[in-house]
Amino acid sequence: MIVPIIFLLIMSWLFIIFGMIAIFRLKNLYTRILSAATIDTVGSLTVLIALLLSRITEFDYVLRFLMLIGFLLITSPISSHVNIRSAFLTGVDIRRIESETAKQRRKEEEEDLYA
Repeated sequence: MIVPIIFLLIMSWLFIIFGMIAIFRLKNLYTRILSAATIDTVGSLTVLIALLLSRITEFDYVLRFLMLIGFLLITSPISSHVNIRSAFLTGVDIRRIESETAKQRRKEEEEDLYA
């Protein structure tokens, strides 16, 4: 019984690691929020399912974990939607997020092009 639990925990850490890499690699704010929501949902679900399997014989723990899983499935999409909607309503541009050095370099290239 311990092998599936360890497998689920390893899978959750892989989801979390790949999701964190995706957050840093993606340039769009909206795709970053989507990646963070995916990390939150999938990583947390696999950890909770592993914990559920570890306490499968105790009914009160199973009930608590099932309630946590249900709460997570309901609130995670709502919270990511609220974050994306607030970013949209405040006028965050969908275009790529650039660092200050990239903005300066692009500005210099545009000045050289028009000069």
